[in-house]
Amino acid sequence: MRLVTDLRPHQVKPVERMLPTRVGGLFMDMGTGKTRTALEVIARRQRRIDRVVWFCPVSLKETIEGEVSKHCADVTVAVFNDKTTVRRLPDAFFVVVGLESMSLSRRVILAVNALVTDRTFVVVDESDKIKGFFAQRTKWLIEIGKRARFRMVLTGTPLSQGVTDLFAQMYFLSPKILGYTSWYAFERNHIEYSDRFPGMIRRVHNVEYLAAKVAPYVYQVTKEECLDLPEKLYETRYFGMTGDQQDAYQRAKWDTLFNILSYDNFDQLAIFRLFTALQAVASGYYTSNKDVWFTELLHHRRTSTLLSILEDIPAGEKVIIWGKFQKDMADIVRVLVENYGPEAVAQYHGRFNERRRNQELARFRRDARFLVGTPTAGGRGLTVVEAAYCVFYNNSFKYSERLQAEDRVHRIGQTRAVTYFDIVMRDSIDKKIMEALWAKGNVLSSFREEVSKVRHSKKSLKRLIMSL
Repeated sequence: MRLVTDLRPHQVKPVERMLPTRVGGLFMDMGTGKTRTALEVIARRQRRIDRVVWFCPVSLKETIEGEVSKHCADVTVAVFNDKTTVRRLPDAFFVVVGLESMSLSRRVILAVNALVTDRTFVVVDESDKIKGFFAQRTKWLIEIGKRARFRMVLTGTPLSQGVTDLFAQMYFLSPKILGYTSWYAFERNHIEYSDRFPGMIRRVHNVEYLAAKVAPYVYQVTKEECLDLPEKLYETRYFGMTGDQQDAYQRAKWDTLFNILSYDNFDQLAIFRLFTALQAVASGYYTSNKDVWFTELLHHRRTSTLLSILEDIPAGEKVIIWGKFQKDMADIVRVLVENYGPEAVAQYHGRFNERRRNQELARFRRDARFLVGTPTAGGRGLTVVEAAYCVFYNNSFKYSERLQAEDRVHRIGQTRAVTYFDIVMRDSIDKKIMEALWAKGNVLSSFREEVSKVRHSKKSLKRLIMSL
């Protein structure tokens, strides 16, 4: 293995921090080059290892293969596919495996188990995906990873839901880091739960102790510390409800109230369903809880608002358009094709397999003007600095997911200020989502806290829901 690209100045210290230990974490902001940094550590360890098994989200497998090929020479790379088995193991120095497969595919788990030895370097990319200690993929990674000589975790959002996210990631590296042999011991010493609402974390104790224990094994890099990136610019475009949407919006809220009053059930899942239903109405369609097989299409102004934004962007500029729902993808692509032609539109979402997505991405970089995608498919791992304009047709409920999507264009290689447009329906759930994102929070968690204050009064709960 021979590296053919140089480290950037801000990547030197993380490498030096990782080398004295056999395990470690690179908590580097999106766009600061954590893959290249990890490859440097691996290159300096290569005489002591026979193979690197690199776990990442399935949607990033081809991206990681491309990154290794870009930075390394004299090295072989293989990607797990549907034909990989214990009897047909890839013969390569780098083996890339989808994280999701470690909970869904016994075939993949057995194959990975056969690959990992005491001379293996295991990397878990986007390690915030294994924050759930009792999740199947986390259990298998911990168990199989024990045999690996070297272990590393990479992520730009290590604490997307709080310091409790640290436990599984550090336990995968080594239980000795935090000093707890089980989640329950960690829980007893650091987590205080609400007396009124089982499972809700009220307070985390001894955070300074955790930080001190983790410090020797991780290196954190923020973009502000290391990169001279151009600034981010934000603009919000508003539109009003149509009559169709006003009617459906009220029906969605009354459906939720009916379920609460009838079954006295308003948990986190109910909040998620309510917010999703309201957001769907704001995007132009409605599916009633009473008839989940029928989706009512609503007259709306979101697509016309999108077109007005595109008219203000200089002609020829490439644009990324993020939408949340598959129905959004269809609406966006339809209006773009009608106004700009099919050759101008590339797509990157869950209805396309990996091969098709990579073909569409290549077409966007080559000659298409618009890339239409969902953050769940393209919000991680992609580098699309060809664009300096990004439109959020609608938004995720989580700030961490919004930040991931933003940083697909605001990363190493971007030379221009990036402008982000948000499309928001007035007097709707859109506004509440944006307020939570501006506060770097999670709108579902925020609303759950509001509910907890009034849930024993059905009258107050009704007032709260109807205010959305």
